[in-house]
Amino acid sequence: MDDKIKFMKAALKEAQKAFDKDECPIGCVIVKDGKILVRSHNLRLTKNNAIMHAEVIAIDKACRKIGDFRLNDCDMYVTLEPCTMCSGAIIQSRIRKVYFGAYEPKSGAVVSCNDIFNVAHGHNHQVEFEGGILEEESSALMKQFFKNIRKRDLNKPKYKPN
Repeated sequence: MDDKIKFMKAALKEAQKAFDKDECPIGCVIVKDGKILVRSHNLRLTKNNAIMHAEVIAIDKACRKIGDFRLNDCDMYVTLEPCTMCSGAIIQSRIRKVYFGAYEPKSGAVVSCNDIFNVAHGHNHQVEFEGGILEEESSALMKQFFKNIRKRDLNKPKYKPN
């Protein structure tokens, strides 16, 4: 099996963990020397914290594990195109390459809405990227999550002001 597929499948397992917790199903793994260094998934709702994205959690875990903020020679596999916040954290942590599953037309900051990795004046670190790895699987999990939310919201009583 191709390494990109193998590691993206590991990220999808993390996304499933998030889905099972009623979290937005985004999963992430960081790989170093051909081995998974850390795994993570979204915990924004569980932790009631806006920055608990899978990528930020993974970067934090990896930095603590290796004892350095520089994640040189590390690659990230994430099921959804990173947002602006996560893309900035990826640059600052010096991740070598990001592989992502589904494109995010509403907030993707790698290619969809912004091009954070390729700004005009450059950054202190250039991040390579490749999107569309197991895109259908990643997208299907997201679609099911939002379908579940819409169904749940339809069954909630409507707010009635006094």
